[in-house]
Amino acid sequence: MRRASVRCGLLAAALLAGPGAVGARAQGAVDFTSYDWSKVYDGDGAGWAGRAGLQAVELNNHLYLMGGRTPDPTAFNPFGSILWDDVWRSGDLGATWERVAAGPVADPAAPDPIWAARGYFQALTKGGAMFVLGGQDFTVVPNPDFPDCPPPPPGVPPAPCLPFVPASTFFNDVWRSTDGVDWEQVTAAAPWQARAGLSAIVFKGWLYVLGGSQGDDVAIGGSGRELFNDVWRSRDGATWELVTDDAPWAARAGAAVVEKNGYLYLLGGEDGFLCSFTLGGLDCPYYNDVWRSRDGAAWELVTPAAGWSARPGHQCQVLLDTIVCFGGFGFPLDPFVPAHPRDVWTSRDGAHWEQVSDSPWNADGPEDVKYDFDSLVIRGGPGGLRPSIYTFGGDREASFAAPDPTLVDDEVWRFSPPSKSRRP
Repeated sequence: MRRASVRCGLLAAALLAGPGAVGARAQGAVDFTSYDWSKVYDGDGAGWAGRAGLQAVELNNHLYLMGGRTPDPTAFNPFGSILWDDVWRSGDLGATWERVAAGPVADPAAPDPIWAARGYFQALTKGGAMFVLGGQDFTVVPNPDFPDCPPPPPGVPPAPCLPFVPASTFFNDVWRSTDGVDWEQVTAAAPWQARAGLSAIVFKGWLYVLGGSQGDDVAIGGSGRELFNDVWRSRDGATWELVTDDAPWAARAGAAVVEKNGYLYLLGGEDGFLCSFTLGGLDCPYYNDVWRSRDGAAWELVTPAAGWSARPGHQCQVLLDTIVCFGGFGFPLDPFVPAHPRDVWTSRDGAHWEQVSDSPWNADGPEDVKYDFDSLVIRGGPGGLRPSIYTFGGDREASFAAPDPTLVDDEVWRFSPPSKSRRP
């Protein structure tokens, strides 16, 4: 018990250090080329299941991990999925985890289901509570056209003709909890259209929701998606106001969003999964533009094309006053050979970018790079740990054509200064 108390005390001191403490340690430019990757947790199936489209937050000196999707392919439904409705908690910066809540998917004996199982949602913390917003399940229904599926419309890539087709439920509910155990539904239907792949952030005291999509993509046999470029905000998750219904950035899902120096930055994303082959190479519906706004209503284009390649499924965080972006999905020329971008990029202003690494997660190749993972900035920790980026879960599959549950991870990694710079 004493050891646990000491550990929690160290974690509390680290997480409560605050931006001022970070600034005091960060004198001058940061050499991100010297940062390294270390694995904090490898569940090996003993804890939370490997998953993508999950969320992780920090609240009251604990890390919480929740939801997400694990591929569960069958002969009749190669795009089958397990959607999770569980919540896991760690008091030692991700080294060990305990399950603190679960619905009937994760625990058939659960008496009181929490929010419905989902992936590709958002989770935020504000005012001593965590919020779950939006997302989707991956429900399938019998295909009435099987086995004689009609050809796709002109210009639409052919989709496999399967006995089952996706008919996902998309969510616009909002849930709140102060401990990850007990949840209350703040609203069953926010005024923003139900969606997955949305971006969300706490900015200037507001919960913001930006973009996202509704509908199953043709890449998995769906009839197509509606993409959004609206922006909404709320003080409490219950009452929402429309900031803009038509932001100048192209409608998209999977954009990264960060706050820096009083600006909201939106980076990258996608408006489709499949690329087409042209004489000039691949033409992919992915973005690497960067936009910023002081209020979510008026936006300015920082750059139409950042140094990093256009991509979805990536993450960006602000570490020591620097935007750090990495990971993401790369469309494969061969459906069985991954082509995910193996790089880490940094910027102080969102316009000028520098590549600082070619091996996120110590990647030896694109097959080791994750997408649809989640990430957090931890300001410090026991043993002199400096401000670091933590990542949780993620997908390493090459494409929808080759589903493989073993390539969806149950790992926690840390991107931090080299060990020699940490205090003993």
